[in-house]
Amino acid sequence: MEGTGGAASPFHSHVFLGEGHEKSERKTWAVIWLCGAMMVAEIVGGLLFGSIALVADGLHMSTHAGALLLAALAYTYARKHANDSNFTFGTGKLGDLAGFTSAIILAMIALLIAYEAITRIFAPVPIHFAEAIPVACLGLAVNIASAWLLSGGGHHHGHGHGHAHGAHDPDESRRVSTDGGIVALEVFETGAPPRFRLRAETGPALTAQAASVETVRPDGVRQLFAMQDQGGYLESIDEIPEPHAFTAHVQIGQQTYAVVFEEHEHAQGSAARDNNMRAAVIHVMADAAVSVLVIAGLLLARTFDWLWMDPLAGIIGSIVIASWACTLIRDTGAILLDMNPDQSMANNLRDAVENEGDQVADLHLWRLGPGHMGAIISIITSQAREADYYRSRLARFRSLSHLTVEIVHKS
Repeated sequence: MEGTGGAASPFHSHVFLGEGHEKSERKTWAVIWLCGAMMVAEIVGGLLFGSIALVADGLHMSTHAGALLLAALAYTYARKHANDSNFTFGTGKLGDLAGFTSAIILAMIALLIAYEAITRIFAPVPIHFAEAIPVACLGLAVNIASAWLLSGGGHHHGHGHGHAHGAHDPDESRRVSTDGGIVALEVFETGAPPRFRLRAETGPALTAQAASVETVRPDGVRQLFAMQDQGGYLESIDEIPEPHAFTAHVQIGQQTYAVVFEEHEHAQGSAARDNNMRAAVIHVMADAAVSVLVIAGLLLARTFDWLWMDPLAGIIGSIVIASWACTLIRDTGAILLDMNPDQSMANNLRDAVENEGDQVADLHLWRLGPGHMGAIISIITSQAREADYYRSRLARFRSLSHLTVEIVHKS
């Protein structure tokens, strides 16, 4: 029986933070400063002008800022202790712990809102519409600004593992030894539709007339790509359709060279999601949803003298918040308990090993952080194969940041 760790070297990084961790940290702190400034302005303004509604909304804003502070501190702590050896599998799960805690807070807020709303149905209180409606509109504006800041100004992109296809991705570039020197073939798609790029690293420059690429996919479908000179490299005229799993036959002059490309698999759905940022966004969305409901309820109550509309809006808001909180508790709780975060990846891992006649005796797959997965796999084989062989077979699973392979040789 032989066991080995998950890297070619016995020493490897245990930093499993999500893509854009520091950017998310900065965005969260920016929203906290915005909410803090609004909180102070509302409380001071309410005390100066005698508006209890402003003071109440300012205190409510303080709970909002407090929840976001939890997310920001989790980002900061995880970053500062990312290389702390006391954390066996890094600090990537700290965001999930913060998200779980935020979800519990959200659930408590939902219960308090529901309790207050039901109380007001049976014991109505006078509503100062002239103050309450502007305050609710102000709160909605702050929540919209907060959501915009947390989303990075409306721009969000990227895989959970920080992977970007293109010229700098070594797994999308292949080097071919030809009679004239070393030629590099790559699938380039950074900021552009995917196309082949072919360049001579050593030897004479390539010409578009003397080079082409033909792909052969597993189902036998062939496609020929003509090349055009882009100054320093050749680029295919046609785009490469998905998936990028094929054998590329590179023809240079009279010689043809076969190059294999395999489609990479990344963590999907909950396995790649940043639950710390998700919790922060849900807090903002919950507050915005309540503000919209409160504004609608106040307007209807003032127009038709339906005072019951205000507490009804509160009840509806509490149900919405409770639903979001339960979903977040379920997702983050599953990660904290090391449940399998991606059953599809687990099945594909098993297939990648067993399609050559070996047997997977045991497989554990869990999440280490946003877009980072850990796996322990025990393989029974009758072949003279070592751990490095299986590690290379599983290299296409880009989100496997920590892989341990155990081999049992059977006679």
